[in-house]
Amino acid sequence: MSPEVTEETVETEVGTARITWHRARGARLVLAVGHGAGGGIEARDLMALAQALPPHGVTVARVEQPWRVAGKKLAPAPRTLDAGWRGIWPTLAAQGTPVVSGGRSAGARVACRTATELGAAAVLALSFPLHPPGKPERSRAAELLGAGVPTLVVQGGNDPFGRPREFPDGDHELVEVPYGDHGFAVPKRAEISQEEAVAIITDAVLGWTGSLG
Repeated sequence: MSPEVTEETVETEVGTARITWHRARGARLVLAVGHGAGGGIEARDLMALAQALPPHGVTVARVEQPWRVAGKKLAPAPRTLDAGWRGIWPTLAAQGTPVVSGGRSAGARVACRTATELGAAAVLALSFPLHPPGKPERSRAAELLGAGVPTLVVQGGNDPFGRPREFPDGDHELVEVPYGDHGFAVPKRAEISQEEAVAIITDAVLGWTGSLG
């Protein structure tokens, strides 16, 4: 059975954000996931989680940052993204269950930077951009390592923003999606199908969320 889907707008200090809710009956967790700087909440991983998790007691909230809701093409500075995330947090927390802060790419960075401050139960980092492509010296590992809460990283094996083997040791768990790029797309010549790649993501997140609390 498909989860109940509703939309809600939330006013923040940096503009109007939008939450698309995929509600679980008798939810025990809320997983909030933000989008990246180059795409929206229609990303394959976010959509797959929104379908897979609610039957297992996890409400999924796909969050659109104010810049995206306003139709702008370029993401603002990190501090503005963080402000937008802070602005939607009271609405997430008002659901009465622990909230897992998550996102893909730039959204994963926001989740890591704000997790401790907001009281997130955990962080889900999808396609964490460890560094700009071709510039490993510009590492963002400190954001990931500083999350301060249980953290799951799901990373494509061929992600130019950071392949799994590049990640530093830390308290986080890391699951690799073989052959996957930054959007978890796999080439046709890969030994796994696109459907299998997405299933690795959803299975990993289902198992991890089941272990929380």
